[in-house]
Amino acid sequence: MHIAVAGNIGSGKTTLTTLLAKHYNWDTHFEDVEHNPYLNDFYDDMQRWSFNLQIYYLNSRFTQIQEIKRSEKTVIQDRTIYEDAYIFAPNLHSMGLMTTRDFENYFSLFNLMDSFISSPDLLIYLRASVPTLVNQIQKRGRDYEESIRIDYLKRLNERYEAWISTYDKGKLLIVDVDNNNFNENDEDLGKIILNIDSEINGLF
Repeated sequence: MHIAVAGNIGSGKTTLTTLLAKHYNWDTHFEDVEHNPYLNDFYDDMQRWSFNLQIYYLNSRFTQIQEIKRSEKTVIQDRTIYEDAYIFAPNLHSMGLMTTRDFENYFSLFNLMDSFISSPDLLIYLRASVPTLVNQIQKRGRDYEESIRIDYLKRLNERYEAWISTYDKGKLLIVDVDNNNFNENDEDLGKIILNIDSEINGLF
């Protein structure tokens, strides 16, 4: 089975992925932040590096999905290929940080890849308000995230909500991060696990 965790920067995807993998003994696929060759350059000069970064993510995510498909085990994935295509790339384009030519090239490549992949059996969406995102981003203290602006997070949140409101590729579980502190509260994590159990049981 393929479980995926989606959500804005700072919503808690990596944390929840880790906790659920430990609980269920699932394999994990994380977003490769440490070895991403474009990330620091992108935050220094978004316009110059946006296309390169998005192509890198597209390739990386497509490769992950191929590996998940070949795996005999249940895998939980931190962030999906859809978020790159429906949220991050269009947002960069609308902000004037990616040219129309590059965006159209990117999106046609995504559409081709999308025709070769299966969607997750269960998508877990972490919904969080901008103040919650800012608080969690500050807590983890990554250098390259210090320059992220509030209006950027707000734009991403609006796109996430628009995408989730029409998501129809499989089962969907929404977690309200403002009211669920799964990172520090076992009872809150337990609520998510109960919901996942009922969704997964329906998959068999």
